[in-house]
Amino acid sequence: MTKSELISSLANSYPQLLVKDAELTVKTILDALTTALAEGQRIEIRGFGSFGVNVRPPRVGRNPRSGEKVMVQEKRVPHFKAGKELRERVDIVALKEKKTD
Repeated sequence: MTKSELISSLANSYPQLLVKDAELTVKTILDALTTALAEGQRIEIRGFGSFGVNVRPPRVGRNPRSGEKVMVQEKRVPHFKAGKELRERVDIVALKEKKTD
């Protein structure tokens, strides 16, 4: 699902919301999540999952073209871990699809 599909789905589910309001809502939520992760905070949404920041230590890499050694600096990367309820729901749907094949 893309951001625009999420906005459309939200607007369709709640007819009292204008598409413009749904777009602002989605943008506000995503901006809040992005800001929290950028500050190194952990985000937990019950029944869905949690977002956190993992630190990848510096390492020696290789340039694939020349084979030359290159120092890769430390990185902070976002990480998502699905919650139990989400994993179970995805598994149930996958099992249903498998049985119909």
